[in-house]
Amino acid sequence: MKHLINKINTVVSTQPAIQKPPQFGRASGILMHIASLPGPYGIGTLGQSAKDFVDFLDHCGCAYWQVLPLGPIDGFNSPYQSLSAFAGNPYFIDPDALHTAGLLTEQEIADARYDGSPWATAYNWIKDTRPALFHKAFSRVDTALQQKIDAFTADQPWLEDYALYTAIAKDFGIACWADWPNKTLRKRDPKTLDTIKEKLADAIAYEIFLQYLFFTQWQDIKSYANQKGIAIIGDMPIYVALGSADVWAHPELFDLDQNGRPRRVAGVPPDYFSETGQLWGNPLYDWQAMKRDRYRWWLDRLGMALTLFDTVRIDHFRAFSAYWAVPADEETAQNGKWLPGPGMDFFNEVYAAFNFATPRIIAEDLGVLDDDVLQLLGDSGFPGMRVMQFAFIDTGDGIHWPHNYLPNTVAYTGTHDNNTLLGYLWDLNDGARQFAFEYINYLCEDDAWQQGGPKSPVCHAFIRHLWMSAAKLTIVPMQDFLGYGADTRMNRPGEAGGNWCFRIPQEALDSADSHWLFEMNRIYKRLKPQKQ
Repeated sequence: MKHLINKINTVVSTQPAIQKPPQFGRASGILMHIASLPGPYGIGTLGQSAKDFVDFLDHCGCAYWQVLPLGPIDGFNSPYQSLSAFAGNPYFIDPDALHTAGLLTEQEIADARYDGSPWATAYNWIKDTRPALFHKAFSRVDTALQQKIDAFTADQPWLEDYALYTAIAKDFGIACWADWPNKTLRKRDPKTLDTIKEKLADAIAYEIFLQYLFFTQWQDIKSYANQKGIAIIGDMPIYVALGSADVWAHPELFDLDQNGRPRRVAGVPPDYFSETGQLWGNPLYDWQAMKRDRYRWWLDRLGMALTLFDTVRIDHFRAFSAYWAVPADEETAQNGKWLPGPGMDFFNEVYAAFNFATPRIIAEDLGVLDDDVLQLLGDSGFPGMRVMQFAFIDTGDGIHWPHNYLPNTVAYTGTHDNNTLLGYLWDLNDGARQFAFEYINYLCEDDAWQQGGPKSPVCHAFIRHLWMSAAKLTIVPMQDFLGYGADTRMNRPGEAGGNWCFRIPQEALDSADSHWLFEMNRIYKRLKPQKQ
């Protein structure tokens, strides 16, 4: 492992000189998904609770809010298997804003409030009730609003394909285009498309309406955050789902057979999370086809993300160096092989297309690292990630130990894929846990470390130690800041069901010790400049 650390420290670019992106200033942030925000509608929305969370970050002295992907979710509620690389999740639309705009009555939004547990996202209830509510709002679109929607549509070249795809999928009751019974629709025959557009005109307009609402509300939240001096870090999954508007509209850019089925699918080999690897099942890119038009689709996708967010974390960055390809008929990810990605050929196009006057990309470089990945990180200049939890399961002197962090690094107590910090400590064996306590100089008697909650001494001790590190940017998931246990974990990789549900009620958010985090930011030179 020391060899790997030395490689990271000494890697020298083999690429022609390029303008490297600027590094983060010393700062901190909190990871909190939109769905997890408090509120009365069964899921966090782009309404007042989002602005209240921005105010909370401001009180903590944090400069960044990191969110999970904002796209439409799949049948297992995962934001990482979206049916569009461009669209937003309509369930984040705030009903209160629709009432203010005159699109819903006071009684209608009262009826839309959820009276179940505020600790979990009510996905099934939302899927059952939101469409009727949004259709009522859609029925009240007037001429002035329609003109705004038309202007928005003209500025989003991906939107008509997405709206058409979604309308067809709902009409068939079949989410994935490769399973549609109409072959000419699967193949996007122009005459067939014209016919279906006429038939589904109202359904298509409804989907466009939802996207207009989402993006309008999101931009309001982002502007509010930026005015407070808080930047938003978005999350971009490396792959898209087979059942997505993107693969349907651009099958030539993916590794598909003549029937539209993947020849090989995405995943990762056996790792910390799974002994058989993770079989994600996404279609793989045909990088040679993408290279022929200078990666136009990817640049469009990245351009959209850099409009929505101030900085974008690209998930599974190592796939740009080499990606794990698994035959489509395999039941696990064990029998795959590494194939070469586009490397710096792609990122040279990225540099040519976008302005990097501020840090705009974070490379999620977790997992299996080799010399080629490290070289790509060095050539690109993007900051990588470190996860404190990974240190204490490593008997060597690994890259996730805080004393080995480089400045050009974004460091976390854990990510959405990890257990909560308190849950992780419960799972460590006694020896590893005791060494972790010694490492951060946390002294406790007996089982005192088990105390959770917003003033959890053990969680505060780990966060403090992370904040001391050389990493320019440190991020703590909201669950770790609140000292919560494993029952609030966001995701368990390799398990399809039961994930993405964590929410907190307002009183739990109010209990968070913002003054303590403000002091940590002040002491360890991470304090956000205060707006006058």
